[in-house]
Parts: sequence; C-alpha cells; structure tokens
Amino acid sequence: MLEVWGRKTSSNVQALMWCIGELELPYQRYDVGHKYGGTDSDEFYLLNPNRTIPVIRDNGGLPFWETGAILRYLACRYGHETFWPKDVLERTSVDRWTEWAKISVAMNFNEPIFWRVVRTPAHLRDSTAIKKAVESFEKRLMIAETQLTQYQYLAGNDFTLADIQFGHVLFRYFDIDISRAKLPQLRKYYEGLRQRSPYREHVMVSYEELRV
Repeated sequence: MLEVWGRKTSSNVQALMWCIGELELPYQRYDVGHKYGGTDSDEFYLLNPNRTIPVIRDNGGLPFWETGAILRYLACRYGHETFWPKDVLERTSVDRWTEWAKISVAMNFNEPIFWRVVRTPAHLRDSTAIKKAVESFEKRLMIAETQLTQYQYLAGNDFTLADIQFGHVLFRYFDIDISRAKLPQLRKYYEGLRQRSPYREHVMVSYEELRV
C-alpha cells in the first residue's frame, strides 16, 4: 500500500492523488503541510530533508519526494502501456508534454496567478500584475489549444501521465475569479476531465482554507 504525506489542497498532492486514483492503487494519506503542520518534525525530515510535500512510501520502502519523480515512479511501476509507454520514443513523446505541463504551465499558474488571486488579501492584490500573468499564461495554453485540435488528449489520443501533470491545473484556472480567453478546445478537454471520477475526487477540491 502507498503511504502519502501531503494535504489534499496542495496542487502537487492533487496531481499525485489523481494519478493514484487513475491507477486504482490502495493508499493511506496523511494531512501534512500548511495549517496541518508536521513538516518541521524530525520524523518528516527523515522522509524528506527539503521538508516539502508530497512524499510517498510504497509498501514501507524508500521514501520518495519531488512530484515529477513520484509520478514517473508510479507510471513506470503501475501504469499500463498507453498511460506510460514502454517504447522509448513513445514514452519520450509523452514525457516531453509531461515536463512542459510542469515547467511551462503549472509553474506559471500557481504563484503568478493563483497565489495573487486566492492567497493574497484583497487589498494587496495587484490587478495589473494578475492581468499580465494571465495573458502570459494563456500564451502557453494556446500551445495546448492547438494540440487539442488534433488529439483527444495532450500527448495524443490516449490518456497519459501528461494529462495528469497538465489537467490538474485547469480546475483552479477555470474556477477562480479572473477574465479568461476563449479556448474552446481546452474547455472541451477540461469538461472531459471533469467526467473522470478520480479527477472529481482529488482535483476538484475546495481551496477555501487557502484564502487569506
């Protein structure tokens, strides 16, 4: 069984838990981080010296940290052929979109936009900075918009790890109070993700506890 350390409102934990749900793996999750604390304990330091979440341990084995590494571990060990191909070229094609989603999408949404809109007091929000961040972010989303005119999913016509890393950002993007560009293919893709039970359970989670 997987043990998971990390609160359910963490974006990175949500990506991990969605992956666990899609792979139908048994797990036990412990609320750690933010208001739950725990990352400053000696016990947690032994799990992750960076004191960040998520962390997993599979059947009592070595603890793993860094979300991308954890996702790839789960995909390699438990993923089926279409989710994480064995062929090196096919896998690299999926992995390039997985990495793009982490670096170009998630990192350009969480702090530049989500933190400024949700995790910053209203009187301290910089509307100009938010607008510019959204415009910059949506230029990246246009890459996905183009890709999704050709394929059902981000890396092709099969649901893959790339969709986990990309799609978990979209719930908050479409839910927070911002002006959004019209991206019809992206919206259609997102509506499809909303039909997946693990997405509804692990990604479409209230973030009210993060508001300040």
